[in-house]
Amino acid sequence: MAKSPRKPPAKAGKAGGTRAIKVPGSRFGFLGTRAGRYLMLVILIVLLAGAGWAFWKWRSLYFGMPSLPPVAELWEAKREPAIEFVDRDGNTLDVRGPRYGRATDISRLPAHVPQAFIAAEDKRFYEHDGADDAAIARAAWSNMRAGETVSGASTITQQLIKNLVLDSRQTMSRKAQEMKLARELEKKLSKDEILTLYLNRVYFGAGLYGIDAASRYYFGKPPEGLSVPEAALLAALPKAPSKLNLRDNLEGAKARQLYVLEQMADLGFITAEEVTDAIETDITIIDAPVYNPQLGYVLDTVADRVTLMLPRPPGDMVVTLSLDTVADRVTLMLPRPPGDMVVTLSLDVELQEKIRTKLNERMEKDGKSAKASQASAIVIDRDGRVVALVGGRDFTESEFNRVTQAKRQPGSSFKPFVYAAALENGFSPYDVFEDAPLAIGKWRPENYGGGFLGPMTLSEALARSTNTIAAELTQEASEESVIGIARRFGITTPLQPFPSIALGSQEVSLWEITRAFGTFQSGGLRMDPWLIEKIENSRGDVLYTRPDYNRDRVYDHELAKQMNGMLARVVNAKFGTGRRARFGNWMVAGKTGTSQDWRDAWFIGFTNAYVGGVWVGNDDDSPMAKVSGGGLPADLWSDIMQIVHAGMPPEPLLGAEAGIEMSEAAEERVTFYRGMAQAFATASSSRSGTRNGVRVIRQ
Repeated sequence: MAKSPRKPPAKAGKAGGTRAIKVPGSRFGFLGTRAGRYLMLVILIVLLAGAGWAFWKWRSLYFGMPSLPPVAELWEAKREPAIEFVDRDGNTLDVRGPRYGRATDISRLPAHVPQAFIAAEDKRFYEHDGADDAAIARAAWSNMRAGETVSGASTITQQLIKNLVLDSRQTMSRKAQEMKLARELEKKLSKDEILTLYLNRVYFGAGLYGIDAASRYYFGKPPEGLSVPEAALLAALPKAPSKLNLRDNLEGAKARQLYVLEQMADLGFITAEEVTDAIETDITIIDAPVYNPQLGYVLDTVADRVTLMLPRPPGDMVVTLSLDTVADRVTLMLPRPPGDMVVTLSLDVELQEKIRTKLNERMEKDGKSAKASQASAIVIDRDGRVVALVGGRDFTESEFNRVTQAKRQPGSSFKPFVYAAALENGFSPYDVFEDAPLAIGKWRPENYGGGFLGPMTLSEALARSTNTIAAELTQEASEESVIGIARRFGITTPLQPFPSIALGSQEVSLWEITRAFGTFQSGGLRMDPWLIEKIENSRGDVLYTRPDYNRDRVYDHELAKQMNGMLARVVNAKFGTGRRARFGNWMVAGKTGTSQDWRDAWFIGFTNAYVGGVWVGNDDDSPMAKVSGGGLPADLWSDIMQIVHAGMPPEPLLGAEAGIEMSEAAEERVTFYRGMAQAFATASSSRSGTRNGVRVIRQ
């Protein structure tokens, strides 16, 4: 078939030809129109705004988010103030504040203990990176279907972050921060380290933090001894610690325990038979511990001392008891105290209770007739360990500590410091002074019972507690010298150089004057009493151990021997004011004290083994029925010392023999000076004279 010939195309531009016309913009359709372009602009603005909002929202979730503390600080984070007091054997005496258990490492626990908590709180603990996305999705779906929150997805790591770093607010921001910080923590700690920290910081209700605290509180055992049912029961508590308190709602806790056991079986941690056995096992919840409230005087003293030793106290402490006056040493040792502590006390709890009981028995018997309502006592061994401190008759009725807090006039129990200053200034126990009317300026000291006995040795004057001679001796040695001796021996209360200081007119505490007598006992070495043996944190790290130290020599050894001889006469001489303080075959030295108008009565004394002090009086400063230091306080002191010395063989006391029996030569010397009474009465010095039969010392 023949093809038709193709027509040649028409040439443009030829006269008479047809021109083709193009329509611009048709390639983009509507978007190419002006309206389309406006729409695109609006969409772009919306997208940018949305992205900006999303970015702002994302940033707002983490706005103000705290940084993750250094790993070393996580143990101490957000601990509430708490102190656990334990005795030298490790027995808990009391807990003030929340109870934080001792540190527990999961490597020391039976496998079923951490497994119980994993089953209860975080089944995929060893699989996720701190936040479990799969669990979050499941929880979101369950909550959406239920129309309410029925399921959570917090991992153990997230719970740890919430407890140690964040607050408990239920907000999207807080949750986002929790997840972010949890993932950061997982990069710094291993899974086992995180689980260990969790078990030591999780709250179990009833003021209990950590598995050790909960295990001991409810079962009376460390967590290393927990059985499967016990572990599951404890693992049930973090879900609702207050609601499931084992003493208030054991049945509710057991219902949750069943869930934990079933989950443990599902995860292969235990068998079905073990679940059955655990359900059928009877679990005994022990009684809540009851602590002796009468130890409050000691524990208050320790708590105050710890505050001085650790100006920035940690969150929780365990204190091993006996009071350490060398607090500055500890401050140097622990300039930045940790967040938790355990303090061990030197206190002998058995002796403490026996002494408190005996004190109350004696006060019940004699206190009413004596018009004395209160008494206090302290006993310190020769090394400075405080073995007993009774701040009053009943801590539950009055927390005021009459050993450490009360400042009262010591009366004649202050005189040993006068005599110690005199010996240091060259006087001898056998130097003779005259007991006669005396005026120092406008002050005229009088003797107990009135009257004057004439010439006597300083040894006799101290044994008789003669006021006139003590006052004159203070002027001879100087008031400043007496104050200096008291300060060196351990009396820290400010004292003023008044003539009446000779008779103990300025207030001191029983603690410090008893401590000061320890210098006599030791032969001139200052005593630094201590109640704190050791300070640890709950992880067992030793933060402070009472250091061995050499006692400072503050008084000459030979002079101390002479003082002990004179103080022994106070107790052993027929005319001594402290005769009722004697007990058994022990050599005793000490001094009585009675303040003005019978408001305070004291006996401070010592054997070679112990130093002790007793005070009797009334808190309102009302007068007693003429109670002197040689009466009820000396009786109490003897009672107490019989308790602390029980079973000990008697020991000699430095210098005391001179106070038991004077030598023949000394007795002859006294007789001679007594025969020369008039001569001594009229003898004068640059500081004194006689006016109308009264010796006058110029001021």
